[in-house]
Amino acid sequence: MRLLRSARRLLVHTLPFAALSAAACTPARPATPSAVAPTGPASVHATQLPNWGIVIHGGAGTIARGSMTPEMEAEYRAKLTEALMAGHRVLAAGGSSLDAVQAAVNVMEDSPLFNAGKGAVFTHEGKNELDAAVMDGRTLAAGAVAGVTHVKNPINLARAVMEKSRHVMLMGAGAEAFAKQQGIELVPESYFFTERRWQSLEKAKADEAKYGAEALLGPEYSVPEDRKFGTVGAVALDKNGNLAAATSTGGVTNKRWGRVGDAPIIGAGTYANNRSCAVSATGTGEYFIRATVAHDICARVEYQGVSLAEAADQVVMKKLVEMGGDGGIIAMDPLGNVSMTFNTSGMYRGRVGADGKPEVAIYRD
Repeated sequence: MRLLRSARRLLVHTLPFAALSAAACTPARPATPSAVAPTGPASVHATQLPNWGIVIHGGAGTIARGSMTPEMEAEYRAKLTEALMAGHRVLAAGGSSLDAVQAAVNVMEDSPLFNAGKGAVFTHEGKNELDAAVMDGRTLAAGAVAGVTHVKNPINLARAVMEKSRHVMLMGAGAEAFAKQQGIELVPESYFFTERRWQSLEKAKADEAKYGAEALLGPEYSVPEDRKFGTVGAVALDKNGNLAAATSTGGVTNKRWGRVGDAPIIGAGTYANNRSCAVSATGTGEYFIRATVAHDICARVEYQGVSLAEAADQVVMKKLVEMGGDGGIIAMDPLGNVSMTFNTSGMYRGRVGADGKPEVAIYRD
């Protein structure tokens, strides 16, 4: 498979990421803070952050250097930094990792740059159907929503499901009825309209008519806009040593029949457990569901005793690629080790620790 050969080629390079590339090999799970150790072109593995920190992503996909204007790239970097610092302020004040990931995701949900909330893509019928999930690593409590069409910040509703209902996932009209009951902000469907996403839908429909629906399903189909998985997510470790993960998305352009991807599915696109790690994923959701990507990474850390870096590479760079899946993850373990691993050409991402110095990146190289 072309994707498998491509991923193998990627593994011979190193992704520079400012202070995140200080070492030349992957360390074993450290007992004390140490330098950063990238292990592959699309893998960024940092060891322990100073006590606490937060990592975010704004989606992975076909994101090549030169595909954006300098102005657009600056916008993305600024918004990623804003989201990081929103989470950092919570953690710096002694707040919980749950509050931090929610704050960071809210910033990205409110931006038209990302495929979540305001910037969500359109379904085949020209609607915006939003999914989100959040998980508490301390208690293993989780909440998720799918297919909501009027919720301004789906991650807020997902947390309400976790904390104020006895359920884990709510969908569609029922989820919105619960949102209204809980005082979650609702907006008219027109709020989610952006010309950029509408044009993506029009192009996807035109390509579907030209090539057929089946031709557009696999990773080999690549166009500048439609192969960016703009799902947003955050993972964090707070001062009390608790992990949390949150993910929010509009799904994929031109989706039909109430399609739901991995983002709101606990264990697939979102997972957190203080005994292992916290993960938020972005990519072709059907593969992440089948591979239970988020939970698999954490399970390898917990049961096999491998490092977070190794677990992420095993799942994202090997298991997923062999299945034909593309995308990436951000992850953090109880020691503060960080992984940002992706098998695509780019992933919007960033991290900040107790020093308050945010680092963001977009491309693989």
